[in-house]
Amino acid sequence: MARAIDYYFSTQSPWAYIGHALFEDVAKANNLKVNYKPVMLGEVFAETGGLPLAKRHPARQHYRMVELQRWREKRGLKFHLKPNNWPAHPRLADGVVLAAIEGGHNPEPFIRRAYKAIWEDQLNLGDVATIAKLADEAGLPGAKLAERSGSDEIGALYDKNRDEAIAAEVFGSPAYVLDGEVFWGQDRIELLADALKSGRKAYTSEV
Repeated sequence: MARAIDYYFSTQSPWAYIGHALFEDVAKANNLKVNYKPVMLGEVFAETGGLPLAKRHPARQHYRMVELQRWREKRGLKFHLKPNNWPAHPRLADGVVLAAIEGGHNPEPFIRRAYKAIWEDQLNLGDVATIAKLADEAGLPGAKLAERSGSDEIGALYDKNRDEAIAAEVFGSPAYVLDGEVFWGQDRIELLADALKSGRKAYTSEV
């Protein structure tokens, strides 16, 4: 049986976008079953002491811009630091991920396209037609999933992901949870790969 890893993210997160391809490579190389769990970051922040970007101290906002440039170069990506349609409300795109999973589809091709749409192509992920087109391009029933995204049932799954993230001590995006051990941030993917390679037991805060 494949080992499972929980991948908590928001389709609006630049850091999830930056690390996505590498994470997927690591997951594939280690035969991991990825549980895709989009979350509403604002709600996670509210429960775990985080602040939305606009409320952070200017020093933190400035450092973020420097880090985006560093990691853009490090990962060999080409993206806009301030895309035209960011931030957009994540509910629609994240809901399509959940609706795809509910329907038995692999959401990863859509997730990959959604990240690129924001950061490279500057598209609006709050637009239903745009979302449906991206899902169609991913081989999914775009219009159907876009409609399903707004349902109460998908909303309940979204809330469940939030509750599970908080219970797992996740406080940002992306977070990769392996056997209860949280790897927060795309800059921890190499540490995740090391943990998988070594086969060690999960580290905990109780030492």
